[in-house]
Amino acid sequence: PHHNLALFFMDTPPEDHRHFDTSALPLYGTLVKVHHASRENGKLQFVAQGLTRVRIRTWLKHHRPPYLVEVEYPHQPSQPTDEVKAYGMALINAIKELLPLNPLYSEELKNYLNRFSPNDPSPLTDFAAALTSATGNQLQEVLDCVPMLKRMEKVLPMLRKEVEVARLQNEISAEVNRQIGEHQREFFLKEQLKVIQQELGLTKDDRSADLEQFQQRLASKTLPAAAQKRIDEEMGKLSILETGSPEYAVTRNYLEWATALPWGVYGKDKLDLRHARKVLDQHHAGLDDIKDRIIEFLAVGAYKGEISGSIVLLVGPPGVGKTSIGKSIA
Repeated sequence: PHHNLALFFMDTPPEDHRHFDTSALPLYGTLVKVHHASRENGKLQFVAQGLTRVRIRTWLKHHRPPYLVEVEYPHQPSQPTDEVKAYGMALINAIKELLPLNPLYSEELKNYLNRFSPNDPSPLTDFAAALTSATGNQLQEVLDCVPMLKRMEKVLPMLRKEVEVARLQNEISAEVNRQIGEHQREFFLKEQLKVIQQELGLTKDDRSADLEQFQQRLASKTLPAAAQKRIDEEMGKLSILETGSPEYAVTRNYLEWATALPWGVYGKDKLDLRHARKVLDQHHAGLDDIKDRIIEFLAVGAYKGEISGSIVLLVGPPGVGKTSIGKSIA
């Protein structure tokens, strides 16, 4: 069986629905017919069909559920004015603009619009308000607004704003889809071109091209045995890794750096102690112990005729000048 209930909006539901301040309820609500009621996990769920606007006249029972009220039905003029009809046509046109812009609105909803007419503006205006993304409090303001023209003046800007937002969302979505489509098309064309070139023998795959490039770089260089062994191991690893894997990129970057080094190319040692002291003093004030140790290192090299053996090690916390003094040495 169907039951009629009056539903009223509460912005903040009470902690205990059995005891609450009745003055917190708005005066205006909606008379609904309840369909398909069911209770699950202590909560009542139902489908409600809105019938008409109601206003609380007096409370008959408010101490405990079920609450009873005496309601009245706000009267609407039977014949709308020309201005109200004009607003009604504006609402219908705005709804017709909105429905195609939002995919959530089904064909049934579009057909439902045909039931409304400017000659019956009250349900048309309430239907238009329900299509917007207005807050509960904003919709309650529409429900509280009984005078027809005033209510339509409130709803039409809400509906126009909804149309503009939906149109903007569509434009953004279309632009994003266009960009994605262009990127996908470019990717597919490049992949097709790569396959065609491979079939014609015009190019090699990425792995073969990388290995050949590294081998060409090393062909004219003389590497120490340890360095040659390590590079051979990394090139062997590169030959079996998938080109799209992160490890392939790491290995390739290492070989890119290792094969670019000037293996077997040595510059002439500059052992001019006066020039070295001048450069160190120009670049750094203080650090005398460090500069003296560097000059001693160069002096030993000048005495022996070559720099070999020990390695200069700079140790210290960040910001004391290790990197900058290394640049001065270079």
